[in-house]
Amino acid sequence: MVRIGISVEGATEERFIKMSLVPHLAKQGIFVTPVSMGGNVSVDRVRHEINQLIYHFDIVTTFYDFYGFKRKQKRETKESLEAQILESVPKTMRGKMIPYIQMYEFEGLLFSSPSAIAFVLQQDEIEPWAQAILRQFNGNPELINNSSQTAPSKRLASTPYRKTTHGPNIAKEIGLEVLRKKCKGFDDWLSRLEALTE
Repeated sequence: MVRIGISVEGATEERFIKMSLVPHLAKQGIFVTPVSMGGNVSVDRVRHEINQLIYHFDIVTTFYDFYGFKRKQKRETKESLEAQILESVPKTMRGKMIPYIQMYEFEGLLFSSPSAIAFVLQQDEIEPWAQAILRQFNGNPELINNSSQTAPSKRLASTPYRKTTHGPNIAKEIGLEVLRKKCKGFDDWLSRLEALTE
């Protein structure tokens, strides 16, 4: 049995973890508890949060949006932020830490299936619209971009999409198999968690 604490950005990610990852990982003897930061993610806040959690779980990981990070430097990358998160943990505890940042945000995952977005939002015309966006990024939902106008959540704002309710429901409708096939970063992270029982 492995107990994992996942520090998440907010209620949407917390609900996604509970609906999609908890049942999947429990089958492998991995028990996951999402812990919400309530938004306003920054390296300093993450440092405080992680150092609270690290003593209460076998492993601690993170699930934050790159797009949502506050006060990040212009040249910051997913890798540099993940490195800072790891370095914020005492050296003796770093073996318990798996930092992960989702590119560019949780809503990007949802573009893995335009049909699932349309089905959950009950608007057929959303499917071709979402397909067209996905094609712009060569079919890779994790490349849908980091901008206050064009980030995945900003695009979905033009639809009836409600983040906390619809987001996890769409992800559940898509299913982990499709999410993993379309989103390599997300798949790599989940594979690392699955490997903890090997």
